This record gives sequence, structure tokens and C-alpha cells, in this order.
Amino acid sequence: MSISLLWSKALLTDRRVLWLLLICNAIGTVYGYIWYGLQLEYTLEIKPTWMIIFVPDSPTASLFFTVALAFILYPPKQQWLIVIRKLFEALAVVTSVKYGVWAVVMIFWGVALGDPLYWQDWMLTASHLTMAIESLLFVRFFVFGWKYLVIALAWTLLNDYMDYSQHIYPWLTPLLVERLDQVRNFTVVLTFVSALAGSLALRQAHKIRSFD
Repeated sequence: MSISLLWSKALLTDRRVLWLLLICNAIGTVYGYIWYGLQLEYTLEIKPTWMIIFVPDSPTASLFFTVALAFILYPPKQQWLIVIRKLFEALAVVTSVKYGVWAVVMIFWGVALGDPLYWQDWMLTASHLTMAIESLLFVRFFVFGWKYLVIALAWTLLNDYMDYSQHIYPWLTPLLVERLDQVRNFTVVLTFVSALAGSLALRQAHKIRSFD
């Protein structure tokens, strides 16, 4: 096994690194829910209350990953908690890749159509790309299996259905709303691509663990 691989495992599983990532992701999660504040209020005014869980896509993905990190720091012993851990890990991978990439594509798709590019867009680009990358990096240290990946795929597809059938998708610029069918189609395809990326990362993780 290469020295760089050993170094990577030692770095990523260092408790100080894990705590730093957990704190950063927790802060990002809270900020993300605040970012969705107006849309959450608007949704509560015009939609059934239970639909609110489908509105803040990226913050919820970040929440899944934050909880997954907590489970690495403090591995559960009880069987029901192990099941929850596996579910959160699978959801973290699929949703973090999906919404991490989705947000960046929406930003620059809008720019290509004529939307202005603000400094916040660069911040969002960096944070969302980090979501996607870190979730794939940590697959190696997750314990979920294939069936949990299927559950995560099903949940994310349900989220897509709710977003575009009930019009609770993340607010888009007018130029992107004009192309909502294209946005919806891209979103659904990206869900499958994200699950595929998660499955490939999981397969590679199994290979790597066999040499640990």
C-alpha cells in the first residue's frame, strides 16, 4: 500500500480533523437553513406543513454528512443506532454529491444565460463542491452497504418528485425558471449519477479496506 494512502487515512481519521470537519459542516448546515429562511416561510404559508422537509436540499445533505462524521467519532454499539448510522451515511453520500454538483451547475448555467455572477456565488461554489468531494472521500470510513444506497437513491428521487410536482424546488433565477423542464430533467439524471458515483466509491472503498 502506498505511503500517500496511509497518510490519507491517518489524516482523515485523525480526531482533530474529524472534529474540525464536523464543526465546519455543522456551521454550514445552520447557515444553509438560514439561507432558505424566506422560502421555508413561504412554503409554510401555501403548502401543507409536512412538505417543509423537502425544501432545504443542500442544508439537509450537509446535516446528513455532519451526523455521519459524528458516528465515525463515536461508533454506536446498539443495533438500531448502527442502522441509523448506515442510513445517514448513504444519504450523506448521495445527497451531498447530488446537491453539491447541482448548485454549482445552476449557478454557472444561469451565468451562461446572462445572470450576473456575485461574490456569494463563488462562496456557494466552493462550499458545494466541498460537499461533494468530502462525502466521496469519507466513503472509505463509512459502514453502509448497497441496500442503504438504494434507499438513499429512492429518498432523493422522492425529493425530486416533490420539488418539481409541488413547485418547492430551490428558488431559481427567472432565466432558469423559463427552462424549468430542462432543470427538472437534469436534476433527476443527476440523482442517478450521484448514486452511481456513490456505488463506485463504495466499491473502491471495499477494495482499499481489503489492503488495510
